[in-house]
Amino acid sequence: MAMLGKRRPARPASGHSGLARSPSGKAHTTSEDTSPLQIERLAHDGRGVAHTANGKTVFVDQALPGEQVEVAVHLTRKRFDEAHIKSLLTTSEQRVTPLCPHFGHCGGCDLQHLNVAAQLTHKREVVRELFSRQGITLTDIGSIHSSDQGYRRRARLGVKVDSQGNTRLGFRAAHSHRLVDIERCPVLVDALQQLLTPLRALLGTLDAPRQVGHIELLATATTQVVLVRQLKAHPHDAARWQAFAEQQQVVLGTWLGRETPALHWNDAVPVLEETLALDGHPPLTLAFSPGDFLQVNAPVNQQMVAQVIQWLAVKPGQKLLDLFAGIGNFSLPMAAVGADVHAVEGNPAMVGRIATNAQRNQLMVSGQQADLADPFSVNALLTEHRASDAVVLDPPRSGAEAICQALARHPVPKVVYISCDPATLARDAAHLVHAGYRVKQVVVADMFLHTAHLETLMLFEFDAG
Repeated sequence: MAMLGKRRPARPASGHSGLARSPSGKAHTTSEDTSPLQIERLAHDGRGVAHTANGKTVFVDQALPGEQVEVAVHLTRKRFDEAHIKSLLTTSEQRVTPLCPHFGHCGGCDLQHLNVAAQLTHKREVVRELFSRQGITLTDIGSIHSSDQGYRRRARLGVKVDSQGNTRLGFRAAHSHRLVDIERCPVLVDALQQLLTPLRALLGTLDAPRQVGHIELLATATTQVVLVRQLKAHPHDAARWQAFAEQQQVVLGTWLGRETPALHWNDAVPVLEETLALDGHPPLTLAFSPGDFLQVNAPVNQQMVAQVIQWLAVKPGQKLLDLFAGIGNFSLPMAAVGADVHAVEGNPAMVGRIATNAQRNQLMVSGQQADLADPFSVNALLTEHRASDAVVLDPPRSGAEAICQALARHPVPKVVYISCDPATLARDAAHLVHAGYRVKQVVVADMFLHTAHLETLMLFEFDAG
């Protein structure tokens, strides 16, 4: 099923987050350990790390470095335990009051108890540590960020009717399928925030609320979209949704059906647009459809595009190869500055989307479909475009290992890598560095403030000597 503002694939379980499992595959629970623990540092997922007197590692939810805590262990495994705070004995200066009343219950924002500056520092250290494991030392790491509230322009809300017949609307609890009923979400852009109360009221009037699986929200510069996952058609409820859309002045779509849902728009098919501003150039409008990837934080995305253009010193006639090009988020701005851009995507529909977006902005961007995880296809692609001045990579969470291995055999002067997973980025960067590329710039983009997730931008230059 296609989703509005589709998320990138989830990263594999690391063994240090989610539900810990015993060797038998069953989680053990206990709350007997009340010995005070000293929090030493933050794990990559934002939990505090401590050690018991016998040296066993303990991951403590919502604990910060320097704090002394009494904990209750809720999951245990042979090598480590997972715990939560029973009593906070000493408090870190970096601890702040979470801005959301649902913090600690909702699984969406797990770092709201840590001040924003410290969040950015933590994310830089995560990147630095992962690269050190690959034998790569990073010194200066810059940052890109936006407001700590009202930044999220898309969200997926679960809907559930409890045993008393009450309808819940909200996000999942951390590491759980349990739905947390939310009244407000401070990280949503205001236009989506304002829809929560009327949505809740509407759900309470439906004849068949159990037929609603979830609701997806998206805000563009000019439009708010509500997509309803409707498991089975219900004409009376459909009329209520239509009245809601008219009253709230939103675009309404319905994914109808259980196994192979089809998207139905209540009115004409809308034109959804992403707007990108460029210094010294007219703004660009990029059309997209439900299911196309769209960054959740528009201001941070805008800064990332500007950063890539600056790093590459994009100028007319420059030959650039944009891999995992999506809807043209980097391709079109680089073409607008004058570069000769060739965009490549694994999804044929995205190749068509880039062509359409280039035409509507009166730009020239060539494009093709290719399997960017297949070494043979990648090798052929880089051979054909060996005259490229730079390659831009913006892969999904799985990374771009095949491409980085091929770039070792077919070097280009510059590579810009935009990553949503620092672990796969470090792995791929090692291929480049060992082949003679040098790390020139590193920036952490805090796309998801108050969470442990981060984007990283890196500039590599090939040392022909």
